[in-house]
Amino acid sequence: MDIGIISMRYAKALLAYAREHKAERVVYKELKALSQSFETHPALKKTLDNPVLPTEVKLKLLCSAVSDTCDVSEQYKRFMQLVLKERRDNFLQFMCMTYIGLYRKLRHIGVGKLITAVPVDDETRERIKTAAAERLHARMELQTAVDPSIEGGFIFDINGYRLDASIATQLKKVKQQYIDKNRRIV
Repeated sequence: MDIGIISMRYAKALLAYAREHKAERVVYKELKALSQSFETHPALKKTLDNPVLPTEVKLKLLCSAVSDTCDVSEQYKRFMQLVLKERRDNFLQFMCMTYIGLYRKLRHIGVGKLITAVPVDDETRERIKTAAAERLHARMELQTAVDPSIEGGFIFDINGYRLDASIATQLKKVKQQYIDKNRRIV
């Protein structure tokens, strides 16, 4: 079966189960934390793919990847038990991303990423988040990142669109214009 089909089926089932128990937000936060763990610790996926490792150890590992105290919701725990029992743990990262996407769509949550050359203060961050939320008519999750290579300005990614107002990009455009002009002269 296709990875996307399996992931979508499990994610939809988890969302329905979590909604039934009024725990979709808690599960969303837990799966976001697990997804972040997959990104920051690539060894996590390799460890889960190990067929020698017992299911109980894998379950404890998945719980500790979300919370240091292994304090997770019953829905999360039961879902992980199901995934491990059915030996679908190699699709777990995709299931997390699919659930996160479904939840955001259901709750009308937009996702934005602001990249600047210097750190942004909290007031500016909140103003940008509020303005984007009003424009999209949705709640916003805004991530910030610092990249000194953009030299100034900002790059704002929001729901698949990119607004690049960085100094580095503007300098590249000016440079390209001069190169194009010089080619015409010769």
